[in-house]
Amino acid sequence: MGSEGPPAVTIHVTGFKKFHGVSENPTETIVTNLQEYLKVKGLPKGVTLGSCSILETAGQGAVIPLYQALETGLSEKDSEASNGGKIIWVHFGVNSGATRFAIEHQAFNEATFRCADEMGWKPQKAPIVSADGAISRTRETSLPVEKITESLAKMGYEVMTSDDAGRFVCNYVYYHSLSFAEQNGISSLFVHVPSFLTIDEETQMQFAASLFEVLASIV
Repeated sequence: MGSEGPPAVTIHVTGFKKFHGVSENPTETIVTNLQEYLKVKGLPKGVTLGSCSILETAGQGAVIPLYQALETGLSEKDSEASNGGKIIWVHFGVNSGATRFAIEHQAFNEATFRCADEMGWKPQKAPIVSADGAISRTRETSLPVEKITESLAKMGYEVMTSDDAGRFVCNYVYYHSLSFAEQNGISSLFVHVPSFLTIDEETQMQFAASLFEVLASIV
């Protein structure tokens, strides 16, 4: 579809590889295929698709490539400062027991992994960012999650707002991303998706495109 003039928003996206109990992560498929899908479907008006990264499902293993991607996105923002566009990071993670999409409102400063991650790490009640203090500390997205959820629901998607992204790698990555976003004047959002057995791949790809459309409309 495209748009006239500078884009309203550049959206960078991450997904995760396989992990214990999930041999094929739907978010890896979604993020890997997103560029081609949107090339065929057409980008929502006002949206530029930035980087699409696949992270290891490992707390510390994901953080280095995450920050590398965040810094790259930020340098692109600086080099394109004249266009006045907004940067949003969207992180997709799977909740294989879920029956609908979940827009995550916040992340906790706590790593308590129910099982070892893909690098064998299994922290318990550990702060994600020590400088932030207690594990009860939360960071919230600057984006209006209720409005986003309502807009997607009106489009026909099974979607909810969530205040708890768990304490596993999804929450770990989201907390780091929210911290980075606050420091650098950008926005971050985490979205949990069900398995493809619950909501098929095509619908999930459509959901990602619709989410980007909604994000562009609210900036």
